[in-house]
Amino acid sequence: MRKIDYLVVHCSATKPRIRVTVDDIDRWHKERGFRKIGYHYVIYPDGTIHNGRDITEAGAHVAGNNSNSIGICYIGGLDINGKISDTRTAAQKSSMLALLQQLKEKFPNALICGHRDFSPDRNGNGIIEEWEWTKECPCFDASSEYGNI
Repeated sequence: MRKIDYLVVHCSATKPRIRVTVDDIDRWHKERGFRKIGYHYVIYPDGTIHNGRDITEAGAHVAGNNSNSIGICYIGGLDINGKISDTRTAAQKSSMLALLQQLKEKFPNALICGHRDFSPDRNGNGIIEEWEWTKECPCFDASSEYGNI
């Protein structure tokens, strides 16, 4: 099994009521040149958790850390106007918590973080601040919300 240092939360960057499936994300990622979907898990608005890549395989979701991480994507992340927003449903929040708890049992030393937390620390202070984000995904602070699991 791979050494897992990070459990990385992502969003699909899609508006509410837009139906997105694992197959859609797989197609999007293939169009970008990936072999297949880059995420290991995808959480639908109804809270169902769907498999993407097998966790034994390196993902394609966070450059420079794919080999030592697991990618979890929830469908959403944009409001109706296309602006970033924490659009997780109550079911998604519940499923995400349960999935992260399961993964932490399997990988107790892994840190839970959001994709944006892998942005460069431009001022070198050891903190990735909002102005340094190269991405806003997953549109909420995953480290604060889930970091103490």
